[in-house]
This record gives sequence, structure tokens and C-alpha cells, in this order.
Amino acid sequence: MRYDFHTHTIFSDGELLPSELVRRAALLNHAALAITDHGDASNYRDLIESITLVREELKRYWDIRVIVGIELTHIPPKSIPKMARRCKDIGAEIVLVHGETVVEPVEEGTNYYASISEDVDILAHPGLVDRESAEHIKENGIFLEITSRKGHSLTNGHVMKIARDYNIPVLINTDTHSPSDLIDVDFARKVGLGCGMSRKELEKALNHYPKYLLKRL
Repeated sequence: MRYDFHTHTIFSDGELLPSELVRRAALLNHAALAITDHGDASNYRDLIESITLVREELKRYWDIRVIVGIELTHIPPKSIPKMARRCKDIGAEIVLVHGETVVEPVEEGTNYYASISEDVDILAHPGLVDRESAEHIKENGIFLEITSRKGHSLTNGHVMKIARDYNIPVLINTDTHSPSDLIDVDFARKVGLGCGMSRKELEKALNHYPKYLLKRL
């Protein structure tokens, strides 16, 4: 089964309605899919309420777990812990932070302030994440993302090295925006192997860690 904890819909900059996104994921043998549209102080309530409504409707008919999430994106770093807490308080099951990818002008300090928050679950495409942040990420039980997304994936090797050095759990996500971004398990394996994962690490990233996160949620 496939698990993806980072996707987008028309509620931010994705191309698909939530229902179509979930339907396409189900056809690729997904057991769970998190919908994590880009959010800040202006729209986080609407996003979480909308995806909650979709989840409640779809779970009556389809055998795929839809996770209500959000990706806090390009917000002031010092506001991250506060905003993550607000999102959890109103029903977000999972909170991602848009990390310091090397292909976007994310403000320096974003990775650090995400790492010190007990309410952040995943630091997405964190770029050249440093060791101080890694220590806090480990301490607060945050997952690091290995991504199949073009551009963001340039630093997958570095992210995997940091994860290995600090024994931080990793997830293989897509950051899906369009139908072609979704991947099956076979392609996810290639993404993992391409960043230097061992077979044992790959098994953890594809099966053990996703199930652990779902249980925690």
C-alpha cells in the first residue's frame, strides 16, 4: 500500500478537487492520503473546515483514509509554533511546514522554528537542513520529508544523511499539485533508492513510519 502525507487541491495551487485527488490516489493503491493545502493566517480555518467536510463524506463510500492537514507556507518563522497550534486546535490532524527548499525564497529560520514546535508533524522539503534544527526535530518527533517533487528533490541526499545521523524518521511524499504528480509504490521505491536509502531504510520509509504516524494521529 502507498501512503502520501503531502498533497494539494484547488483550495490552494493544486489542479484537482479533493474528491478527484482521493479517487486517483485510490487507483494507485493508496491506503491513506493527507490533503495539505498551503495555508497562512488568512485561510487556515477555511482549509481545515473544507477538508474535514470532504473527509466525512468520502469515508462513507471509499476505503481510503483521508487525513485533514495543512502546509504552513512562507509565513514568518517566529509565527510557526503559534500557527501550528491554532491549526491543531481547530481540527487539523497533521501540520506540515514548507521547509527551506533551495528553489524558493523561504525565509531563513523557517526550519528552526518548525523544529521547535510540538505541533508540527512533518518538515517538508527542508533543503539544506542544519544540525541544530535536526536535534530539535528528533526531540519533538517531527518527520523529515523525502520528496519526489521536481526542484525540491535536489537536496534529498542531504536530508537523508541528516535523518540517518540523527535517527529521524522519514516519509516519501509527492507534494502533489497535478494528477501526474501522484506516484505508486514502485516509483516511491526509486525515489528512496535514488537518495541513498538502504533496503532496510526504504522499508521503514514506505511502511513502518507511515503506519507509525497514522497510529499517532
